[in-house]
Amino acid sequence: MAETTGTTDMAAFRDAVGTWAAGGPGAPAQDIAARLALRTAVLLEGLSDVAAVEALARRRGRDLAAEGVCVLSIGGAMSVGRYARLLGAPGLGLRLTGMCDEAERPYYARAFEQAGAARQGFHVCAADLEDELIRALGTARVEELVREEGDSRALRTFLHQPAQRDRVPQQQFRRFLGTTSGRKIHYGRVLVDALDAGRVPAPLDGLLRAL
Repeated sequence: MAETTGTTDMAAFRDAVGTWAAGGPGAPAQDIAARLALRTAVLLEGLSDVAAVEALARRRGRDLAAEGVCVLSIGGAMSVGRYARLLGAPGLGLRLTGMCDEAERPYYARAFEQAGAARQGFHVCAADLEDELIRALGTARVEELVREEGDSRALRTFLHQPAQRDRVPQQQFRRFLGTTSGRKIHYGRVLVDALDAGRVPAPLDGLLRAL
């Protein structure tokens, strides 16, 4: 019951922060943060990243909400400055961390510096988290997982597209995961759950260990 309540409150906090970031009132987010005794905000680019981080936390027996850690999607790296100001030292005063793609590193670096969180740091994926997970699992295992999830037909149709012919399998799977709404979120959990304990990508592993 307590875990359900904590999960519900954390979802309410995420919604309240989203409203605040969009120009709405900050009081609801501030009230929920105090009630949850939040200490850390993990700023991630999208919902698939949130799904992967939460899946790895569950695998390791972590209840991040109970630990005062909020993992939230900021809806793209260009929003990181706004969220860092609201949740970091200029706003709620939470410790900031996060994970982003290499291409988005400058946005995160600038936002963390401006929020006084440069020393707190964040973690960087070479291309993106899906690419990291596919490399860790290998394309043969990813294909097995796609089959187990009932997406074999969709994958075959996708691979027959002319644009995919010159791409290597890793690139094909990475593109496939982003072709349908919700697929990246679903496979964020599926791929993490399939990882061997010693094969967790370094950015994801480092993020969890730092919380």
